[in-house]
Amino acid sequence: QVQLVESGGGLVQAGGSLRLSCAASGRPISSYAMGWFRQAPGKEREFVAGTSWSGLTSLYGDSVKGRFTISRDNAKNTVYLQMNSLKPEDTAVYYCASGSYSSAGELYDYWGQGTQVTVSS
Repeated sequence: QVQLVESGGGLVQAGGSLRLSCAASGRPISSYAMGWFRQAPGKEREFVAGTSWSGLTSLYGDSVKGRFTISRDNAKNTVYLQMNSLKPEDTAVYYCASGSYSSAGELYDYWGQGTQVTVSS
């Protein structure tokens, strides 16, 4: 059974940084794209970033381009999201997902339980 476990969320001031991690078990992530999504209260789920199975190509949502960086360590079966210059509007629950290389959530078939990120102004 595939499990994705996110960590690294927390409370940070605007302008600060956080690094999220997503540890996978049950299948190697090396054959799959990995993505990060987020959902704020009362809002729809939003694509944040995705990385191809090799890590050579990445996609980013418009709202995080230039501030967030997705990376992966296939040897550790882990994917990361480095978040810099955080803004209050980045506050959300962040989810890790495994599947096909896309910004569309429906193309990811496994999801983590989420980690809360709160950015104070």
